[in-house]
Amino acid sequence: MSEPACEVWFYHLERSGLDQVLPELLEKTLARGWRAVVRAREGERIEHLDGWLWSYRDDSFLPHAPDDEPGAARQPVLLTTGFDNPNAAQALFLIDGAEEGELSGYTRCVVLFDGRDEAALAKARAQWRTIKAKGLSASYWRQMARGWEKQA
Repeated sequence: MSEPACEVWFYHLERSGLDQVLPELLEKTLARGWRAVVRAREGERIEHLDGWLWSYRDDSFLPHAPDDEPGAARQPVLLTTGFDNPNAAQALFLIDGAEEGELSGYTRCVVLFDGRDEAALAKARAQWRTIKAKGLSASYWRQMARGWEKQA
């Protein structure tokens, strides 16, 4: 029996930035008992997130590590610019226009993009077309005044 295909969810950030949205989505992912890989295009973003996920809230932190740290594969959230899945994550988060690569093995891929950035919008549209051409399930979530609403 083959594993189910990865669902791809596109999150159109309009009201909040990545620093506000990503920790919330990662918390929900971990609450499901899943692990996550966060893939960025640049190492500087990984460095920023490494610090941010420890301090984004006074009463909480997200257990994580950049992929170049010893034992990183044991972490529930792995930060990377690479295409591997060393922590056997079920969820892949793509930020800053990171490429999706091979999605088999993931249950869900979440593409987060800034709706105020024309280049980010164009990249997300191209990714949408690629995902649909692969025959994968894709849905589009728009940030509304009271949370996220599925648009497509």
